[in-house]
Amino acid sequence: MPMNKLEIEKELLAPANEISIIKLVDSLIDHAYESRASDIHIDPASDKVTVRLRIDGVMHGAFILPKEIQSEVITRLKVLSGLRTDEHQIAQDGRFKFIAEDKKEFDIRISIVPTYYEENAVLRLLVEQGQAHNLDTIGFSERDLNIVKSAMQKPYGMILATGPTGSGKTTTLYTILKILNTDDVEIITIEDPIEYSLEKTTQIQVNNQTSLTFAKGLRSILRQDPNIIMVGEIRDEETAKIAVNAALTGHLLLSTLHTNDAPTALPRLIDMGVEPFLIVSTVNVVIAQRLVRQICSDCKIEKKYSLSALKTLGAHLPPEFLSDNQNFFVGAGCKTCGNSGYLGRVPIHEVFEITDAIREAIVSRVGAQEIKEIAKKEGMTTMFEDGFKKVIAGITTMEEILRVIHE
Repeated sequence: MPMNKLEIEKELLAPANEISIIKLVDSLIDHAYESRASDIHIDPASDKVTVRLRIDGVMHGAFILPKEIQSEVITRLKVLSGLRTDEHQIAQDGRFKFIAEDKKEFDIRISIVPTYYEENAVLRLLVEQGQAHNLDTIGFSERDLNIVKSAMQKPYGMILATGPTGSGKTTTLYTILKILNTDDVEIITIEDPIEYSLEKTTQIQVNNQTSLTFAKGLRSILRQDPNIIMVGEIRDEETAKIAVNAALTGHLLLSTLHTNDAPTALPRLIDMGVEPFLIVSTVNVVIAQRLVRQICSDCKIEKKYSLSALKTLGAHLPPEFLSDNQNFFVGAGCKTCGNSGYLGRVPIHEVFEITDAIREAIVSRVGAQEIKEIAKKEGMTTMFEDGFKKVIAGITTMEEILRVIHE
């Protein structure tokens, strides 16, 4: 039976040779799961090993392990995930299933790399795998939701999600895939790595050791008679061109790009060598997003901003956003949220629809900023504006929006 936090701390005070490594590793994972952590970082130093948890996107210190048990903890993780225990000089990636104390089963993805102070480990807890995602509850505004649903109903074209690592892009695409995953379509994905298992679909893992890249995998997928394809990421010219060609020849293709906002996705494809007329013919919608922490409902209190603070905000927002909207909320901090004032995360979105005006701008090869201005005139809500709407609704805080978007 796993130990709670106090029991883990007590166990770590015992002599290194008396610590049960199997029980300790299980307890660390169980504690991370109970704390709603998405990742566990096991970071070695010269005289200790630090365990940190990423909770709601922010790192928190958790435990200090004795240096003497570092190799045993790493070996235990290698055994669980089927990695080579005799190899210490190369990076290794693996995966294993874990059953928490409350009988919840989920996958854990693990990355082990050699560092200056021997090997470290980062574990990603894929707890959301069993959750039922729903577009209606994922945080889209009514306008944005209608645009995304319209794009999903088209039999061909591209749906792109953009944003930095850890912004929830894959979760959004999986939510769309689950809705599209009916008996009358064939869905094939190629991912690096496969995040969640999806029934009734064919999922392919990129493997650079066997030269199975996104581009080569995508070529093979097109010979497998799919209706819908998901490519984990468009990261090079070859993948971009094959993806656009697939979308042009009657496939609905979902993928991700690394750009800061939605309008920049189209110039990014041009940079990858895709012709503008092909982009406007294939891209249905671009969804940019970030994840912001949600105010804890147990300790939510009202907060007044000073006039000078509101004027500073006004530099970024249309006047109508600040008129009569001077009531804001924050979390005071309580036991439920671990005194952080936040509990869980919610996405903020920027949904970029390809309208006739946008098509003309792309074909004319105008810059990303001009495309963004046209999109705003056409009714697009920027991520900052969508975030501010969620601030007014009491879902998150102004500080959190500014932290995530870096305005």
